Amino acid sequence: MVANARRTHDRKQSYADYQTWPDDERCEIIDGTVYAMNAPLRIHQEILGELFLQFANFLKGKPCKVYVAPFDVRFVDRAKNENEIFDVVQPDLSVICDHEKLDDKGCLGSPDLVVEIVSPSSASYDNIKKRALYEKYGVKEFWLVHPTDQLVTAYRLLNGVYGRPEIFDIFNPASPALFPELKINLCEVFGISPAEFALKEDKVPWRTEIVARPPAKAPPSKKTARKK
Repeated sequence: MVANARRTHDRKQSYADYQTWPDDERCEIIDGTVYAMNAPLRIHQEILGELFLQFANFLKGKPCKVYVAPFDVRFVDRAKNENEIFDVVQPDLSVICDHEKLDDKGCLGSPDLVVEIVSPSSASYDNIKKRALYEKYGVKEFWLVHPTDQLVTAYRLLNGVYGRPEIFDIFNPASPALFPELKINLCEVFGISPAEFALKEDKVPWRTEIVARPPAKAPPSKKTARKK
């Protein structure tokens, strides 16, 4: 998600309140606190479009479905009454495999995978508040996409918590733990042409070091050493 600004209210806001707000006013609710969302940047939309395309092509004909924002995800513990739902967000991209969670209003329950594209104004919001939210409700996999650094940080749920993330860059296709056979081409996601990729590859220090390092010589055998 892009930018966020906290809105104050005299009480916790619920999904029932959320539905009374104007349709053109994009907001999210986390623990009853309302956050207004700014319009996404162009680069954000380009990245989101390519991610959706690659996920959608892979999931075609499979049980899981992929959705892009605006798409409401309502997180619930036990109660499903609209005035008792205090966590409603619009992830940039959501993958849901349990069709019972899907209804006309979006998703009621936790998606299996969520992707958020980070912007300068949303970095702490996505990385702290939303990561904690997704961990709390058991989202199996959470990706943070970093357009500036051209990286993907992938968190996987283990024993109820997100462990150390796996980092994907343009040299390593991003692969969800849910679908190991899916390889997301990050050059296409970040709009990097083959020529640009070649230039970046040449500038990677560890690659240059490997190319320049001479082959190791085999140690002399004992017989050779005795002859000398």
